[in-house]
Amino acid sequence: MTSWHGDRTPGRPARGLLALLLLALLLLAAAPTVLLAAVIMMTLGHVVGGLALFGGSVLAAAMAVAIAGMTGRQHLRTLLSKASFHVAQVDHRQYAEDIAEADGSG
Repeated sequence: MTSWHGDRTPGRPARGLLALLLLALLLLAAAPTVLLAAVIMMTLGHVVGGLALFGGSVLAAAMAVAIAGMTGRQHLRTLLSKASFHVAQVDHRQYAEDIAEADGSG
């Protein structure tokens, strides 16, 4: 069994990210219901209102997903910069020399 430790609880930025993720998932899950409500509104004669309802819900869900994605990427970069390992950049000249040696032309 796993147990929770005090040092393993998420910090304030992680809680904000989880809240944004939850909001994005809820807005995406509500889209089919909003579509049904918009269709019902349009069949009752409120075409502009139905289109506005559905368009607004899609826009809100897309914005929530985009903000959660940008915040998550920033949070991931922060975590990676604090990590104990570093990712090295590949030196393309060394790579070209290794290929030339493998081909026998260098």
